[in-house]
Amino acid sequence: MTSKRHNALVGRPVEPLDARAARVVALDALARRDYASEDLRLKLIEKGYDAAVVSPLLDALRDEKLLDDRRYMENFVAYHAARGQGPRRVRLDLRRHGLHGALVEEYLGDYAGWLAHLQKARVKKFGAELPKNYADRQLQGRFLSYRGFTSAQIRMALGFDIEIDSETEET
Repeated sequence: MTSKRHNALVGRPVEPLDARAARVVALDALARRDYASEDLRLKLIEKGYDAAVVSPLLDALRDEKLLDDRRYMENFVAYHAARGQGPRRVRLDLRRHGLHGALVEEYLGDYAGWLAHLQKARVKKFGAELPKNYADRQLQGRFLSYRGFTSAQIRMALGFDIEIDSETEET
């Protein structure tokens, strides 16, 4: 797009039913980064485009493989897991982006790197040595829980005996 045309599009008010202009804005946004469908829908509506124009546009972008919630989710999970965030926290963040349901649950459950990322986050914060006393375990457990890891993942990472601990919880 020439800068003159781009400036004309930026400077003038949005025509809510202009599907062509909405497509230009959507493609411009997608050229910068990947979006979840809901995020892009909200962005276009916020800019002033009518929902009757936005919905078919998003369907067309999905058909053209320019907008893909599954790809977005996979990249999102990999990025946030590498930053030391666990499945509970990532799930909440995905919901904020309009992604939820069986596909998200399946992918989060199948993601193989949770324990490795948990260990990396724990070691970065507390060092390589496992906690020796109850207070240190609690401190590390709270930290990892805040990061979004599950109780079972935290127990494994901190060296708890899962079978003994589960018997203790039942009584």
